[in-house]
Amino acid sequence: MKRPTMKDVARAAGVSPMTVSRAVSGEPGVSPGTAARVEQAVRQLGYQRNDNARNLRRKNPGTSTIGLVVDDLANPFYALMARSVEDEAHRRGCLVLVGSTNDEPRREREVIAAFTARQVDGLLLVPTIGGHGFLKQPMEGGTRVVCVDRPAKGLAVDTVTVDNRAGAERAVRHLLAQGHTRIAYLGDRFGIWTQRERHAGYRDALAAHGIPEDPALVRHDLRSRADAAAALAALRALAGPPTALFTTNDVITMGVMGALGPADRVDVVGFDDFPLADRLSPPLSVVSQDPVALGATAAHLLFSRIDGDRSAPRSVVLLTRLIVRGPGMQGS
Repeated sequence: MKRPTMKDVARAAGVSPMTVSRAVSGEPGVSPGTAARVEQAVRQLGYQRNDNARNLRRKNPGTSTIGLVVDDLANPFYALMARSVEDEAHRRGCLVLVGSTNDEPRREREVIAAFTARQVDGLLLVPTIGGHGFLKQPMEGGTRVVCVDRPAKGLAVDTVTVDNRAGAERAVRHLLAQGHTRIAYLGDRFGIWTQRERHAGYRDALAAHGIPEDPALVRHDLRSRADAAAALAALRALAGPPTALFTTNDVITMGVMGALGPADRVDVVGFDDFPLADRLSPPLSVVSQDPVALGATAAHLLFSRIDGDRSAPRSVVLLTRLIVRGPGMQGS
């Protein structure tokens, strides 16, 4: 069977091919009734838009696709970020290709190579701990890049992050205000920029209270809930166990909360909010950042670059919020 064309859809809907093009692309100015007739004709004929031909007709040809490269899409934080990027892209008639790196530089290169081979118009990148000089070639070829959640060392591109250091310091200051002096730090790989920033905030809060950091209370390189549970068990076994915990991402926090028992007398503040955190007993206090705002802001910057913005790279820092949960408590 011959593949249906835009002219076939126009004939079936009783409109012009230009109207079909505008309706299919979601452009304004098409009445709801006309759009409904076009949609019905599209469904009946099985019409599919030829994006390759469409892109060849554009003044600035592209593929109407972008790539999103994150650490772990199974992490609720990155899943929410991906959804917000997809929403922004959908409004522009753009497709999002998503890949995970597990914070492995080699896998990051493979994912990015696969995306650039498909000639994506731009990349939204959560950088791994590795170098990113390899991106200079695709950038010189026209691929726009925006970093989100973390900066990429030595890469002069737009970056969207949050106030990780200040947010972590507020969390630990809150625990200090509750009378805790033995506060454990449970973090992901120390090479990750966000983790270094959060550890610095932890140290800042202790130093402000004249408390030296105790290396026995610091645990890095926790990549899973099981790692977090094992770290908690090791902390429990110390001669002077901690009375409070600062956990630096939602995966670690969930691992710790799942391993705590009724006999544990320990307060926890986690970095990242997550569903049902407020339903735990006792409710969990968190440093809340907004992955939706992170993704949307980064996507806006990327599409601005794709559309021709050649201004100097920008660094956007979004604010976090300490949510203190419990009787009579409010976030700040």
